[in-house]
Amino acid sequence: MQFLPPADAPKGEEGKNYHYTRVRLAWYYRPSDVSDRPVADSRLLLAAIYSEVCDINQLRAKCHVVHRDKISDLSGWKKRPDRFYFNRLFDPYIKKEFEVIPSRDVRNLPDHIREVLISRYEYIVAEKEVIPDLTDHIRLCDNCQKWCPSADTVQCDRCKRFFHMRCVQPPLLAKPTRGYGWTCAPCSRRHEEEVDSHDVRPSSSAAGKAHRSNAPPARGRGRPRKDKTLAEKEENLPVKHFKMWPFRYFGQHTVAEDTLDEEDLIFPRTATRHGPKYQANVPPGPDPYNYPPDLEERGGDNTVEVLGVINSLTESEVEACKKGLTNDPKLRYSVDWLTEVIFRFSDAALAARPLTAVNMKNPNRIQKWKKYETPYTDRPWSHDEVVAFEDAVALHGPELRAAKDEVPNRSMPEVVRFFGHWKNSKLKEENKRLKTSGPPAKPIHRQYRSAAERSDGQRVGLGDDEGSIVAQPSKSPSCGACRTRESPQWWKAPKGLPTNILCETCGTNWRKYADLNVRPIREESLPTSKAKTSEKREGTPPAGPSAKRARSTPPPVVSAAPQVKCFACHKQGPLGKVLRCKKCQFRAHAGCVGAVVGPAKVDEWTCELCENEETMEASINYDCLLCPRSGPEEKKQKPWPPADTFLRACKPTEGQGWTHVICAVFLPELSFTDASRLRLVEGMSTIAKHRWTTKCCLCGEMEGAVVKCSDCYREFHVSCAWKEGHKFGFEIQPVKSSRRDTTITTTFKGESGCMSALISCKMHDHNKRDIYDICETNEGGETALQVYCQAYKQAQVGQAHGLLRKAKRLDALLNLRDPHAHGMQPVQELPTTEPECSKCNTQFSPAFYPVVDLSPTASKETWLCHRCHFEANVEVNGKAMGMMIS
Repeated sequence: MQFLPPADAPKGEEGKNYHYTRVRLAWYYRPSDVSDRPVADSRLLLAAIYSEVCDINQLRAKCHVVHRDKISDLSGWKKRPDRFYFNRLFDPYIKKEFEVIPSRDVRNLPDHIREVLISRYEYIVAEKEVIPDLTDHIRLCDNCQKWCPSADTVQCDRCKRFFHMRCVQPPLLAKPTRGYGWTCAPCSRRHEEEVDSHDVRPSSSAAGKAHRSNAPPARGRGRPRKDKTLAEKEENLPVKHFKMWPFRYFGQHTVAEDTLDEEDLIFPRTATRHGPKYQANVPPGPDPYNYPPDLEERGGDNTVEVLGVINSLTESEVEACKKGLTNDPKLRYSVDWLTEVIFRFSDAALAARPLTAVNMKNPNRIQKWKKYETPYTDRPWSHDEVVAFEDAVALHGPELRAAKDEVPNRSMPEVVRFFGHWKNSKLKEENKRLKTSGPPAKPIHRQYRSAAERSDGQRVGLGDDEGSIVAQPSKSPSCGACRTRESPQWWKAPKGLPTNILCETCGTNWRKYADLNVRPIREESLPTSKAKTSEKREGTPPAGPSAKRARSTPPPVVSAAPQVKCFACHKQGPLGKVLRCKKCQFRAHAGCVGAVVGPAKVDEWTCELCENEETMEASINYDCLLCPRSGPEEKKQKPWPPADTFLRACKPTEGQGWTHVICAVFLPELSFTDASRLRLVEGMSTIAKHRWTTKCCLCGEMEGAVVKCSDCYREFHVSCAWKEGHKFGFEIQPVKSSRRDTTITTTFKGESGCMSALISCKMHDHNKRDIYDICETNEGGETALQVYCQAYKQAQVGQAHGLLRKAKRLDALLNLRDPHAHGMQPVQELPTTEPECSKCNTQFSPAFYPVVDLSPTASKETWLCHRCHFEANVEVNGKAMGMMIS
């Protein structure tokens, strides 16, 4: 509408020397933004008599919006980019739509009013039921030959002539009720004569003739196409504006003569709420209420509580009075204290007492409408109350009723008053910071740049694109609308699509037109015979429009299922895919915590720690065995571990302890008894010694087991890396054909290879690597963490049970010598016959160890049970240790 200088530029001629930094924009709405009716045409808009001033750097692009009557070829207009049209207007204040017609079509007006209307405005805004009256031929009263406005006009039902209601004899006080007609006196007399002569015949011509309307006909799609030159000529047709607006309201609530006034408001109006329909008419009479005689009448001087009458004191006198009352400089600028001082000074002045008699020793006062003393200020807030209040404001915003629940010892008025003081204190700190360091610099995309600086052809004002562009999509990206897998740039997609990205074409189409065009199947995906038949006819331009009209889909419908935010990936998902603990409100993807929950029990799911509080199957000390021990101050948090982080996801170990899920997954020595449910972590004793003795580079502690960054030499705890925001994920490396027999391979999202878990420092560049997030899912709904654990973290439960696996790890921990040197062999598969221990004669053992008897008289093989075999090894190692000591 217009370009404007900065807001602080001086007015008048001096302000013209400043560069334009702001712009006033006319506002248009999409029909889907203001109504629930589905609109298939994405180029249709609703005009509005509403403007907004914004920064010139916020301009993204230029578009052309014209009225429907200005377009002769609508289909050709919509094929051109950035072209929109409108035929209705929406008023955002009264929430109502109006018709918009060209001002030249309005004919039922006096000539001087019509000329002014046409000379100033291009369009007229009116209600739909008023349009036929406005576009009809001028209506003159049959008696006085003056113009008949619609409000006080009546039409004869037989001769179709118009009359002023005051010109009719006798004058009409109101129009006929809907469904009834009115006839003038000559027509009524003629009708009576016809009835008396019994010559009445039904007038079929009059009854069958439809009422002719002069309203503009509806535009159809059968208009002839125009050439491009004519289309550009129609686009550049001048449009009349009066005070920057091309239209004004001229509906049923407008007085036609007000149009001549240049200062008359042009906005849509509604009926006034005055009269007996809306106001109560109380008849005069005795007072129905029997008030007690001693009650003071409200509104008098005796019932008014004076807030302040001290308006004659100078500033120095006021400061002197304040110094006489207190020496505390902070108290002198307290709002509550100053309000009470003014009240007491005013009370003393009204009572003709000297101001020196005023003191602030008494913290209470008696108000006029209260019979007891109340403190003029609230009791001080403790540190814990302030912290709880700030946390509630950060979580709920200015919803003070929710903040009051976090501070139960305070009443609602106290919370409201403290909120005002708290905001003022924050504003004070901000003003101090601005005075010392100055205002913060604007981002580069928000800074004003001259034409010379913008001559390099870069786009200005596209700062919001930085958050909408997806810099690193997945390795096999797919557009959520047209399914294409190739695009120079990817955009974020709205919710409800199969994928969360859009290609360049669909992304631009969605941002501009709020429409997603679903592209048909590509030719390269069709069979050879079909691809040949789909070739274009000879003479068709290569970039010409398709013969078939592309089906346009309405904006995606957001799922009605409740969305829950996962604490691991910080993305929302439907309840069931993302689980929420009913006790501690911990939330995570089901595949990342190993939970298998039926649809009927989604609301009843509890996390492992909350479930253990009832069953007591494992230890009640929930500290992770792989992380540094937590201090007593941290354990005061309820619940512990905190429920607002993914570190709440813990799993029991084989020793009845606990460890974080991410610690168990990203330490290579650990495994799960049931990898599908991430249950019972095994292998704590097999973790290498250097992991326990290395200091973490993040927390500086030597407790716990560390892992190494996949891209550098740094070593840290897994939980410390998670808190610091390092990159957690899984990478798939291709496997050579010669190693496929010895390497475990898996497939995720169409990519096959050896999957490895990695943790990388956040200062490394991960854009050039295809790293799958732990919550990223494949076509079957399995997360990357779930696929990795099932392939690489499953313990060998089929070869031996848990006790034997623990015994083997214990043998490795004790570092036992080679049993071959002492007449023993390592454990082998059980023999076909029933074995028996040669030492204790037992036939029951998790494993039997063969004993090699080198004597020539040995007749059969002998065995040792697991216990005797262990005792023999300890005895052998003890003797060896004694020899070393001696």
